[in-house]
Amino acid sequence: MRTAIVDWARDLYEDLDFTAARRWLADHPGGRAGGYLPVYVPREILHACGFLPVGIHGGGDRLEIIRGDAFYQSYICHLPRSVIELAQSGRLDMLSAVLFPSTCDVIRNLSGMWKLLYPDVYVRYIDVPQVPDPAAAVDFYESELRQLVTDLAAVSGLMPDDDALRRSIALYNGKRRAIRALYAARQARPWDLPTEELYLLLRAGEVVPAEEFVTQVERYLAAIEADPGRPRDNSRVVVTGAFCEQPPLGLIKSIERAGCYVVDDDFVLGARFLTGAVSLDGSPLRALARAFVETETRTSVLYEGDLQRKRDLMHERAAAAGAEGVIFATPSFCDPALLDQPMLRKGAEAAGLPCIAFKYSENTGQFQQFREQAGTFADSLKLWSGGPA
Repeated sequence: MRTAIVDWARDLYEDLDFTAARRWLADHPGGRAGGYLPVYVPREILHACGFLPVGIHGGGDRLEIIRGDAFYQSYICHLPRSVIELAQSGRLDMLSAVLFPSTCDVIRNLSGMWKLLYPDVYVRYIDVPQVPDPAAAVDFYESELRQLVTDLAAVSGLMPDDDALRRSIALYNGKRRAIRALYAARQARPWDLPTEELYLLLRAGEVVPAEEFVTQVERYLAAIEADPGRPRDNSRVVVTGAFCEQPPLGLIKSIERAGCYVVDDDFVLGARFLTGAVSLDGSPLRALARAFVETETRTSVLYEGDLQRKRDLMHERAAAAGAEGVIFATPSFCDPALLDQPMLRKGAEAAGLPCIAFKYSENTGQFQQFREQAGTFADSLKLWSGGPA
């Protein structure tokens, strides 16, 4: 059963034609598909308005960029060129809406480009609060969400009431709970749950209904419980820096095959951005806004006044996961991730955590250098580390 579930996830990950979304549309006359870019958008609102939420993460190393290079300069991250290539090749023509969360200038520009290229598609750049006052931040984001509901309902013809929004929130609370269960299982027994498989499941969850994803995760967890593996003498590491552009699968496999157990990461961060269950009491939109503003996920997406909390982040994550070191694997030209990295690394090293860093692109095809770096790092942790943080 485990092999079948991983194969299901791999097929979805490799399918650049979004066949699952097209099949869902064929099975749900009147339904719509709504795409979203990383890092985080409120999928609950798409769902409540009658959309299948579809994550757009680029074509990775499986798509040759031809038309996409005509729209962007070379000194930015690879993701927007890849996304434009997907769109220009007709692979995203089933989307009735595309949401662009506020992350950086490149994504802002991509949203404007989308409006020009596809005037019949609803496009929204979702502004997020960047103020030190949490109450004002919640008020602002709630107003953004309210406008988003109105706009998406106009596209789909389905205006959700508060009960419908709560049902969608409850559904995605369940999805986040399933993802937390995956991460907890990998942290406790990384030899039973390779990060390659966890990552494939996360990516599959970006293109199928939440109910289907939760069912598959439950079956997968039952399968690994029924067939436990044998621990190896690998080093436990945190891998961080993905933020928006995702690493190629080969990079993740190379790190683990070099002798590292990845026990924490920030892959597909939007699926775990809200760290707890969203309240089902009171106004559902205010509950979503509060959950977003009060999340413990600390990134450049939201205003951070306490820089010491950012400096302490890697030590806290390593301690929670029992990790011995940190690998900073960051997309080339990703301004938010690369601006955060010096502060994060300085805090980690001040806490005595060994670190290494390298950059990748989503279409990276050669992984030997990463495997050698990760292997040397794993060996050094075994030789010199005093144990988990």
